[in-house]
Amino acid sequence: MTLCVRTGIDIVHVPRIKRMLDLYGVRFVTRIYTASEAHSCAGRAEAFAARWAAKEAVAKLLGVGVAGFGSGPDAISFRHIEITRLQNGKPQVTLHERAIIVARQLGVTAFDVSLSHDGDYAVASVVALAQVPDAPTPSPL
Repeated sequence: MTLCVRTGIDIVHVPRIKRMLDLYGVRFVTRIYTASEAHSCAGRAEAFAARWAAKEAVAKLLGVGVAGFGSGPDAISFRHIEITRLQNGKPQVTLHERAIIVARQLGVTAFDVSLSHDGDYAVASVVALAQVPDAPTPSPL
């Protein structure tokens, strides 16, 4: 087995998320975020935007889109990717349902996530370690 690194990154315009919160309120929150995420965000648009970016970054890392936006049959629901916090406040990725299956198929064993927001933008960077089978050695010509 070979250890490989997978990466994903995404940036979100915070005012876009603020508009969604203002227009759709709880309906938007419950469609995209878990109860734990909603509680952690405490109504702050920049916190919701950072988690949105993290969910998109994880989906990119897994090589699939996020369902609900025309991403195709391999798409994962936003709620299948959860961004929680450790006791020290560090964000972490928790997968559910189809996202777990895809991650296992890719050999993903661990994630590390970083969130940031400043003014109108929120960004997330996600790195994962994966164990992949060694490629067969090509035979000499």
